[in-house]
Amino acid sequence: MSDIEQYKISEEPYYRAVADEIALYEAAYEARMPVMLKGPTGCGKSRFVEFMAWKLERPLITVACNEDMTASDLVGRYLLDADGTRWHDGPLTMAARSGAICYLDEVVEARQDTTVVIHPLTDHRRNLPLEKKGELVSAHPDFQLVISYNPGYQSLMKDLKQSTKQRFGALDFDYPPAEVEAEIVRHEAGVDAEVARKLVAISHRARNLKGHGLDEGISTRLLVYAGHLIAKGIDPKAACRMTLVRPITDDADMRDTLDAAVSTFF
Repeated sequence: MSDIEQYKISEEPYYRAVADEIALYEAAYEARMPVMLKGPTGCGKSRFVEFMAWKLERPLITVACNEDMTASDLVGRYLLDADGTRWHDGPLTMAARSGAICYLDEVVEARQDTTVVIHPLTDHRRNLPLEKKGELVSAHPDFQLVISYNPGYQSLMKDLKQSTKQRFGALDFDYPPAEVEAEIVRHEAGVDAEVARKLVAISHRARNLKGHGLDEGISTRLLVYAGHLIAKGIDPKAACRMTLVRPITDDADMRDTLDAAVSTFF
């Protein structure tokens, strides 16, 4: 298996479309337009990218961005081995050479002096200068760059520059409507429809508290976690406390409020 083959998604990921995001993304890919996904944590952004990579039959190289990430972590660096020094492509360079989709997850976590390296790949040039190597990589015709971030975490210190934002088309994501979210939880966790409905109802109670004691509401991902525990025979109240309440707050009063919401339904 070649290095790039390991990044191909062999089995169809489950993704439940909410609007016209699949058609919009397909059109963007045909135009080789870079795409920005914006939405709260755990709402399906990464799953959507996996599904689209599978549908388009393209390898998917994912980078979890962080504040310590340097430009070399993206484009590559020289490494020492038994034969001396050799160049090792970073994930962005590998994707550009091979025609993969490169997905920079939570891109605002990276320093702005790191993210500017994507600029030549996201306009008419579609190339990547490797300054340390003295090479100009022309992107493969099938290459596409996708980034994601949570606008709820934006601050003056953690936001994208306009010079970066205006190189992308953008798709907004949010938690699905209640009936769709219940369908997702039922499918992913293997619980019955009634349990899924109750879990979604609890999440709506919590999401109404965002900005009133909670920084973020209960994500669809956490609902699936709760469903997995319930499907394994764990008491629903205990499962919900472990997956829906304890991860999102340490405040005793807020925990009591969320525990009460759980008790309302289970």
